[in-house]
Amino acid sequence: MTIVVDGHSLTIEKVIEVARNREKVDIHPEAKDRIKECRDLLERKIKEKEIMYGVNPGIGELSEVVLTQEQVKQYQKYLIYSHAAGYGDPVSEDAVRAAILSRINCHCWGHSGLRLEVVNTLVAMLNKGVTPVMCQRGSVGACGDLSPMAQMALVLMGEGEAFYSGERMSGKEAMEKAKIPIIEYEARDGLATINGSNVITGMGALQVYDAQRWLKSSEISAAMTLEALNANMKAYNERLHKVRGFPGAIECAENIRLITKDSELLAQKGKKVQDAYSLRSTPQVVGAARDAFKWARYMIETELNSAADNPTFFPKEDLVLTGANFQGTPLAFALEMVGIAVTTVAALSERRLNRLLNPHLSMGLPAFLTKGAGMFSGLMLSQYTAGSLVCENRVLSHPAATGSIPAAADQEDFVSMGMTTAIKTKQIIDNAQAVVAIELMAGAQALDFKAPIKPGKGVAAAYEVVRRHVDHLEEDRPLFDDINNLSFVVKSCDVLSEVEKAVGKLN
Repeated sequence: MTIVVDGHSLTIEKVIEVARNREKVDIHPEAKDRIKECRDLLERKIKEKEIMYGVNPGIGELSEVVLTQEQVKQYQKYLIYSHAAGYGDPVSEDAVRAAILSRINCHCWGHSGLRLEVVNTLVAMLNKGVTPVMCQRGSVGACGDLSPMAQMALVLMGEGEAFYSGERMSGKEAMEKAKIPIIEYEARDGLATINGSNVITGMGALQVYDAQRWLKSSEISAAMTLEALNANMKAYNERLHKVRGFPGAIECAENIRLITKDSELLAQKGKKVQDAYSLRSTPQVVGAARDAFKWARYMIETELNSAADNPTFFPKEDLVLTGANFQGTPLAFALEMVGIAVTTVAALSERRLNRLLNPHLSMGLPAFLTKGAGMFSGLMLSQYTAGSLVCENRVLSHPAATGSIPAAADQEDFVSMGMTTAIKTKQIIDNAQAVVAIELMAGAQALDFKAPIKPGKGVAAAYEVVRRHVDHLEEDRPLFDDINNLSFVVKSCDVLSEVEKAVGKLN
């Protein structure tokens, strides 16, 4: 189905459809009218020689330098050239596509002043699969993601580089192969194309989506561990969480009750009066992450549907306002919270893993989940890997959003560093996928020692997925392939999908 963008109704799920599933995009007719109306205002003001930031003076510290009429058009090209100053590996294709979609939706408000031709070219690039190469490093997350967005803007001119049909090539070649006419920027067009925190927004949309799904996978791994350790499930009673009132904790406890439903393992005697915090506090910790992700989603979707530009034109009021709607701090704060939440839940997963492997804590399971402890080390070293990833995530959770470094001769003297936040949050989520995969691997190994006593329906479904990719560890073997393969399975949400088939949709 085609995603119709109108400036106001873009969701994270729609971003996923375009960015990853390559759904087509169209602009709502009313949005096209708004873009044209705004452009008419700008062209009239240019004829009247009104001074407007980003149109006929320079930018940043050079905003007091007024350009001649002859320079105005040429300036947009040089603006793009000078701002394409990034470094490093390319931003992933799905994140680039998400960023372009975010920028298109901003223009649909009709407050940016650029020509409709520019917006139509961006739409054509999405629909025909031309994805600009944009270096990851270079944005400070204020005045927008200027450096990577400038690399995007080069491709519209038939310059820069792009991915097309799985190959990296010049922007000119990609546009020719896709049969998309290149454009020449006119007054305002260049800056309007790049002047927003849209790369952070696009990356953030993908990360919130992935983090929310990963969190459900962490609940599944928690449920498997709880069954293997014969946990006291009083800690998951609905009444307990309702009297405190946090929605996330209520949802988490409900999910784990559903996943462990009909468990014979949890019906056994020999439970502790109270389990350790890593078993007992899972709803409170995971629930806090759930609530944090809801706030992050609100922030990202607000930005997805915003007129984040500078200057901002109001055709009906005949008004041009200069401000800072490009500032990335709201996004940076949201993604810092996502990173902190994921790091915390992954640390909790590692602590549950420890209880599965430690013979002093594992409720009768063999040391390191191997029958031949001494001769064999079992899953001992898998915990080392999980621990190293948790440690790395703790380092990455140090905020970048507090790290402003002034730019542009102190005209831009406070910036968000939101792109740094987005880059490290992606890595945090990736690391956390592996931590949960290792807990699932250990949980499945532990359940083998509990056979033939049956787990709950959801845990049984998760176990079957694990065993399709990782064999029981009868004697020691290299585990790196198992960990990497199962991490990919967690990332692709195959475990989550099979569990939901067995027990119904999780919160």
